[in-house]
Amino acid sequence: MDEEYDVIVLGTGLKECILSGLLSVDGLKVLHMDRNDYYGGESTSLNLIQLWKRFRGSDKPPAHLGSSRDYNVDMVPKFMMANGTLVRVLIHTDVTKYLYFKAVDGSFVYNKGKVHKVPATDMEALKSPLMGIFEKRRARKFFIYVQDYDETDPKTHEGMDLTRVTTRELIALLAGGFSKLYSESLARFQGGSPYIYPLYGLGELPQVLSLVLSLCTPGIAFARLSAVYGGTYMLNKPECKVEFNEEGQVIGVTSEGETARCKKVVRKVGRVARAIAIMNHPIPNTNDCHSVQVILPQKQLGRKSDMYLFCCSYSHNVAPKGKFIAFVSTEAETDQPEIELKPGIDLLGPVEELFFDIYDRSEPVNEPSLDNCFISASYDATTHFESTVMDVLNMYTMITGKAVDLSVDLSAASAAEE
Repeated sequence: MDEEYDVIVLGTGLKECILSGLLSVDGLKVLHMDRNDYYGGESTSLNLIQLWKRFRGSDKPPAHLGSSRDYNVDMVPKFMMANGTLVRVLIHTDVTKYLYFKAVDGSFVYNKGKVHKVPATDMEALKSPLMGIFEKRRARKFFIYVQDYDETDPKTHEGMDLTRVTTRELIALLAGGFSKLYSESLARFQGGSPYIYPLYGLGELPQVLSLVLSLCTPGIAFARLSAVYGGTYMLNKPECKVEFNEEGQVIGVTSEGETARCKKVVRKVGRVARAIAIMNHPIPNTNDCHSVQVILPQKQLGRKSDMYLFCCSYSHNVAPKGKFIAFVSTEAETDQPEIELKPGIDLLGPVEELFFDIYDRSEPVNEPSLDNCFISASYDATTHFESTVMDVLNMYTMITGKAVDLSVDLSAASAAEE
């Protein structure tokens, strides 16, 4: 451990593993440390016994729930846009060679007490009960415009000069940009939603990174990746202390009497209310989807923030056959998650087991240009990865002074379709 590295990364959560993989692929000498004896950090994946130990202490799970090893319950479950930034990062780092993905069945929204499918095409817009007849026509025209839009072909701009737009038009274009990503992601797998999710859950991602980084170091996707490209992983390193010089700049990390010297350190900071449910059925009113996202807008609930439902099942190998894992999450506005999450829980139908949790969510307040400490933000309550991966890419740019080239062939991504 008494060596010098370009970068030391503390924590093996998904964000830290992605960043470690990107830096290692870029040729930097990276040391990746974690106080735990396992990969994943906050974003780890638990089997049934581990889940019970975390939320129920010494109690044992009932036998009717099935085998513990058939469960892969992600603590920070998020879907990926099939044509999104995270998928491009995974291809850029070759992680897709070790992972298989499957399309998510549906995306829905809660409106006026009912759950409705989110329209993603011009035909779905015409049939959607979420809009009136004139809104449907405008939405159909908008979807067609977005689907046909080509930045390099002025004929698809319909006379709009993208360099001279009003604020209202700019906001519309930004929304269109996301809708274009939505439509392109939907088209990639031709499923009922624009999202994909890895088989066996997100717990595989950090491990695969480590495999690619070091063939000799046990671990999972991004962590493995970092090792193949020259990254070093050290688990079970307690009390990692960041050392600074007299100028307040980081000079290394000390653990168990040894100091690893470096010029830059990446470390994680960590209020989201959430409920985790084990069920034996899909979420009602979602067309029997085995994997699904439901968004409950804040205005529908009289809240300051949206609420999100995430559900996955045995179809993605995260639970035994016939079992479903559902998450309800939101930005906490009280200290009573049971009451606060009730609107989302009520949509789940009968549940076999229910766990509640609140975890802190924080943002970095330091100045990286002065102390060379680059701190990731905590995971938010949303059910997709776009904001999460942008945080990683921003940190990469601050550390290296350049942006990641993500102009990759998306056909390189592997997927499992059953």
